[in-house]
Amino acid sequence: TKPPYEFAHAVARVAAAVKMARSLSFPFVLTARAENFVRGKPDLEDTIKRLQAYEHAGADVLMAPGLPDLDSVRKVCAALSKPFNFMAGIKGKSFSVPELQAAGVKRVSLATSLWRMAMSGAIEAAREVKEKGSFGYMERSLSTPDIAKFMRE
Repeated sequence: TKPPYEFAHAVARVAAAVKMARSLSFPFVLTARAENFVRGKPDLEDTIKRLQAYEHAGADVLMAPGLPDLDSVRKVCAALSKPFNFMAGIKGKSFSVPELQAAGVKRVSLATSLWRMAMSGAIEAAREVKEKGSFGYMERSLSTPDIAKFMRE
């Protein structure tokens, strides 16, 4: 895992992205990420410092994937005036929407969690066919019309 960018370089990158986003002819919400906790630097103080600098540089939404607990989420949210986006989908570091709302989170993204869950189901079904020669997974699956109906909702 590569470490996070050096602080000044990271802030300069966000400032450049903000400048580009504001030059567009359509509304663009820019989210800036402090990736300390997913890049081997689990330092909450530095994460907050980065997020505050990104906010000052003009980012619309702030994000720090991999925060270890709800107390850390609360501290980050309290330190910011712009919306904080929580990235769900990291095992052991995902919390319920009501818990996140109470902590001050304004947005939740799912990252690759839905895709990973779908692939987990596909692999489980394939293993059943390969290892048991059975198709019991069909009894747990949604019908094609039910899936189509859900996708229209």
